[in-house]
Amino acid sequence: MMKTTPFLNYLVALGLGACAALVSSVPVHTQATGPSTRIEITAGSTAEYRVREQLARLNFPNDAVGTAPLSGNLVVGPGDSIAAVGSKLTVDLRKLQSDADRRDSFLRENTLHTDRFPLAEFVPRRQHGLPSPLPSSGKIAFKLTGDMTIHGVTSELTWDVTATLTPTDVSGQATTRFPFAKFGLTIPKVMGLLSVDDDIRLVLNIRAKRSQ
Repeated sequence: MMKTTPFLNYLVALGLGACAALVSSVPVHTQATGPSTRIEITAGSTAEYRVREQLARLNFPNDAVGTAPLSGNLVVGPGDSIAAVGSKLTVDLRKLQSDADRRDSFLRENTLHTDRFPLAEFVPRRQHGLPSPLPSSGKIAFKLTGDMTIHGVTSELTWDVTATLTPTDVSGQATTRFPFAKFGLTIPKVMGLLSVDDDIRLVLNIRAKRSQ
């Protein structure tokens, strides 16, 4: 049997101390636990587009505004993470409606091609600024980022969200904007339309129920 010496004991102790220091310096990641909050979009929720246009019959520009039904769910997990599984917002573009039937038909048939791409979908991936834990009531504001699919093209999009919470309900708005080309869309060109700004503004008008 090999005899230990004071010097050898010193080296062993030094090595064990270094290992302990190394282990203590490694951050420990704990997974947040607790119930998830399900936010279910209810009837009356809409998606709204706004595009500045200049008509030949008017001496000033105006906003073309159209709306379509909004449906879907958001799942806020423990630690106020956004669960991609089970979270999706959907807009039925076939039901898009403004104050002009001619504009609506042109957008559906020539810009959005709703016969092939009837839906716009948003799948959230992450949030910034959502309070933790999610309050039972009051006003909140945060950013929601995820994958938006329009016209068969998927691209990342960030929404600015403001909402009012109660223990059972959620109401609020989410806004974003982007150029036509982001989703492979062509700026409309029709007789009587002098110009269209390359800037689509989207607004989600949200009514929802919350549950755990």
